Amino acid sequence: MFTALSCNPRLAHWLEDYPPSLFSERLYHSIELMERYSIELAIDLLRRLDVIDRLGVWRTTGELCHVLSFQPRFSSALGWLLERLIETGCMEAQTDRDTRSYHLQHKPWQPEFERLRAVGLNIDPGNAATLDLLDHTASLYPAVARGEQSGDHGLFGPQGIPLWLNFFHNDNLTYAVNNWVGAVLAADCLSTRPRLRILELGAGTGSASEILLRWFDERGLLPRIERYLITEPNAFFRRRAQRDLSKRYPDLALQWGALDLNLPWDSQGVASGEFDLVYAVNVLHISKDLLFSLNQARAALTGDGWLVIGECVRPYLHQPIYPELIFQILESFTDVQTDPEIRPNPGFLTADNWRRAFTRAGFERTKVAPDIDSIREFYPHFFTGAICGQNTATTNDVR
Repeated sequence: MFTALSCNPRLAHWLEDYPPSLFSERLYHSIELMERYSIELAIDLLRRLDVIDRLGVWRTTGELCHVLSFQPRFSSALGWLLERLIETGCMEAQTDRDTRSYHLQHKPWQPEFERLRAVGLNIDPGNAATLDLLDHTASLYPAVARGEQSGDHGLFGPQGIPLWLNFFHNDNLTYAVNNWVGAVLAADCLSTRPRLRILELGAGTGSASEILLRWFDERGLLPRIERYLITEPNAFFRRRAQRDLSKRYPDLALQWGALDLNLPWDSQGVASGEFDLVYAVNVLHISKDLLFSLNQARAALTGDGWLVIGECVRPYLHQPIYPELIFQILESFTDVQTDPEIRPNPGFLTADNWRRAFTRAGFERTKVAPDIDSIREFYPHFFTGAICGQNTATTNDVR
């Protein structure tokens, strides 16, 4: 039985800098619902993949992939499914010399997808976007495990594209919150600047751009924008964003282009020292070489420019979080260079990982907002954060 308790009143103290309607009870209940729904999907998938019956003895994900004839690269996604069940008490894990093994303590319950979906839609009809994408992704797991299909092909094919458009939309409150925390921090960083030149990375369908411009307008910063270069490598997404935003802001100096994070930016039309803000929402965690991309961003900034990114932030190291079910089968999410200090795992990172990465790349005055390290002590399902760092220290403080 799913029952979301009332939002912890202590959250209000840590979220007072944001629009009051943003971190609502609806958002809180929606996140709790998605967490539970992803656990139900993990249970169902482990049964469909015939994994549950193989865990009467301790096994690693590599052993399970071998026994069940899964692709070796599916080991990461399988590990995530198993980790998702640990908090239910159905699964236990042990680590021996960096090798993780799993054992079934007791068989899990039968998932209740229809009932949970109804609860989610009752909380907010916009939750259909995330539920639909979770369901579609889960349906691909067996074929991906057996090597019959790639996750990228399944998720970005004709069935997947409409689901992504709905998922990234600002009507989907569990995703839109990522756009808002980034926009609020960016406005704080740039509030005293007389002119603004902005480079946005991986803009997708433009939902982050839309919120940034809306918030800048509310803060009186919109007239200061001299240049806003919005980049997105996917031509379909880029054209859609260009059509919508150009219609909404016909007098704004919007420019459009494609930028590959993993190649030198100056060879793609981004000159050094050109921008006051480099901005991205849920993009840099897929960079092949995170330090390379951070260094490229710093090079693109003016001497005192800011890098601001909105990210899905993992509260605790190795803690599974519901959006990962969608991304675990995408090569761009998992096929990255790891680093024990700044990137110990592919995908989403902790606040501390991001602080260390920004510092190593030469950024100063690094900050994570809201304060996820404090929030996680009483609410471990808070996954939304923004990280900023300045190219050169100045005397003004960012609050």
